Order: sequence, then structure tokens, then C-alpha cells
Amino acid sequence: MTEPLLEARGVTRRFGHVQALRGAAFTAYEGEVVALIGDNGAGKSTLVKTLAGALRPHSGEILLDGRPVHLADPVDAQRLGIETVYQDLALAHDLDAAANLFLGREPTRFSFLNVLDRGAMRRRAAAAFDELGIRLPDMSAPVRQLSGGQRQCVAVARAVAWASRVVFMDEPTAALGVVQRKQVLDLIRRVRDRGVTVVLISHNMPEVLAVADRVEVLRLGRRVARFAAADTSVEQLVSAMTGGLDQEETA
Repeated sequence: MTEPLLEARGVTRRFGHVQALRGAAFTAYEGEVVALIGDNGAGKSTLVKTLAGALRPHSGEILLDGRPVHLADPVDAQRLGIETVYQDLALAHDLDAAANLFLGREPTRFSFLNVLDRGAMRRRAAAAFDELGIRLPDMSAPVRQLSGGQRQCVAVARAVAWASRVVFMDEPTAALGVVQRKQVLDLIRRVRDRGVTVVLISHNMPEVLAVADRVEVLRLGRRVARFAAADTSVEQLVSAMTGGLDQEETA
């Protein structure tokens, strides 16, 4: 296997007296979907926020392309090509899909007047959605009028439009129907096929095995197991999450 694209080594993070990460490790390779799983309180969200620059580790190191990086905030991560789709999506519900794609990065026509180039935004957004196979009923409608799956696709497209290396997706199919879940899983595969690494955080084990190339398991703030998705089962994943497996399996 090639050298890791993104790696965490010995990461710790505390919240008062609570030790959320206890020397956590994580590895993601270029152009793969790697799932990060664990029971509630395992440290998944804390680790993802640390890797995405939203939290600073108290010790340990984060490496990109084998070189240590120091992420002071999410903007630092974005500059390195790392984007995150959080579970709440962080969409502006009164704006249309194109405006959400460029939220905070809007192109302007006359820089001295700061006039938004809405035509360019809509053209570039349409191209981005088309490349990912996303079909919206009305590009000009506020995103609050879209279905849950369509809103999820807009949030993913926004992350992919600006991510050159890694996209974190936190429970991307939560609260979606069967058809919408399939739409989002297909979208994750298309993102991977573009060469962007996807880190999937999910509690849905069948979905994890359906879409992931590898699985890494956290328990009590540490990585306890790694699996190749094609060579494991839901039972093995649950065993690792709940303490039935205490030694890492190399994938």
C-alpha cells in the first residue's frame, strides 16, 4: 500500500476531566473511502474535528503526505484541500443551491464594488452538480424547498468543489429515506472515483460495508481495529466496537 495521505499519530484531546482521545491513530490513503466507526463516546467526532482543524490536539501529530501539519482552524485545513460535511450540513436555507456552493467564496464582477457574479456562480454550480450526477428540480429555489437527500447532495457538492485532497462526511445518510440514502451513497462513490479521499463517519454498518474500501474502529478514544471492508462482516465490526476485539487487524 502507498504512503498515507492523511494520518494521525498518538493524538490526545481532553475536555476538562474527560479524556476524549487517548493516543488515537487514524490513516487515510489517496482515492479511497475509509469509514471511521465506533460506539457513542468513542471519540469519532472529536478526532474528525481535530483532523479538520476545528479542535487542536493536546498532544500527538497530524501528517499530510507524510509531513507534520499544524491546523489552527478549519481555514488552515481548507487551504490544504480538506473539507468537512457536518451532520447539520451548515446550509443557508434561504439561498439557492449555487449561492450555497459558493458561500463565503463568492466571485465578483467588479472588485471595487464587490458585486456578486451570480451568472458565473450558477454556471459553475450547474457544472459541479452535473459532474457529480446531482439533479435538482430547480436550481433557483431556496434549499429549504429541497428534499433531505437533495440538501445533503448540495452540502457534499460544496465540499467536493473546494476539496482537493480529503472530504469528511459525518453521518451523511442519517434521517434519510431509502431512495435518498442510495443517492448519497452513489455520490460518495463518485467523489472517490474523482480521486478525492472520503472519510465516512457512520453508525450504519451495512452502509459502511457497501461503500467503504477500509474501516477503522475507535473505542474509548483509541483505534482498536482496522479492516479491509471486503474481508469483514457486520459482526466483526460490532465486536471490535464493543470490546470483543482488542488488537488491530491490518487491512
